[in-house]
Amino acid sequence: MKIVVLIKQVPDTETRLNIDSTSGNSIDETGIKWITSPFDENGIEEAIRQRDKTGAEVHAVSLGPERVKDALRSAYVLGVDVATLIKDDSYNALDINYASAVLASYIKTLNADIIFTGHTAIDSQSSMVPAMIACHLGIPNVNNAIEVHIDGNKAKIHREIEGGKAVMELELPTLISAAKDLNDVRYPSLKGIMAAKKKEIEIIEVASLGVELKPIEIVSIDLPPARPSGRIIEGDSAEVKATDLVKSLREEVKVF
Repeated sequence: MKIVVLIKQVPDTETRLNIDSTSGNSIDETGIKWITSPFDENGIEEAIRQRDKTGAEVHAVSLGPERVKDALRSAYVLGVDVATLIKDDSYNALDINYASAVLASYIKTLNADIIFTGHTAIDSQSSMVPAMIACHLGIPNVNNAIEVHIDGNKAKIHREIEGGKAVMELELPTLISAAKDLNDVRYPSLKGIMAAKKKEIEIIEVASLGVELKPIEIVSIDLPPARPSGRIIEGDSAEVKATDLVKSLREEVKVF
């Protein structure tokens, strides 16, 4: 059995993003701390747990520029067996159509039985790439998984739905996107850190995959407008303040 886990490198949520003043259509990467998207770590953890139960090989895959090797190195630390970077220096994190086509093109060559991903990436937060990859591959997709059971070529998956959970039964291959409640991600061990330094990361140039889809072009990026400052409503009594508040809401904010 072969398990593929998809990893996306994203800016840390505490990183302050600025627009590149030269191009105006990308972020300035100076000083950004890059991390593995947290939900992808749940995917890595589940892939390793299923590997330990079934004896499968776990193959981590990521798309992006050279710096993405750091995220794959972190996957090695956690215990994946093989790591591959699909190298694309022009990669645009917001182009989900292109990303899903490229990733699916490479995954086809691996004959994976199970593909794990996070249910969303914390930068674009589209939640669409896993389903689009499954569509390209012609396999079922179960999102927001909170429990996974594999028995031979069959999978039983519990997933979150509004007001409860649903249980899905299907045959492999399949793609499963991990919710946060699927598992608790293990802490890196010193042994894993030392072993990861010696492992090779395979580099696949995106051009070799033959994906003819033209990436989208971002014309410009703008920061959101500054939030207006607050205003204190003055008055001699609560009744006067309430009257002024209602008047402001009606005439200025126009909420009713």
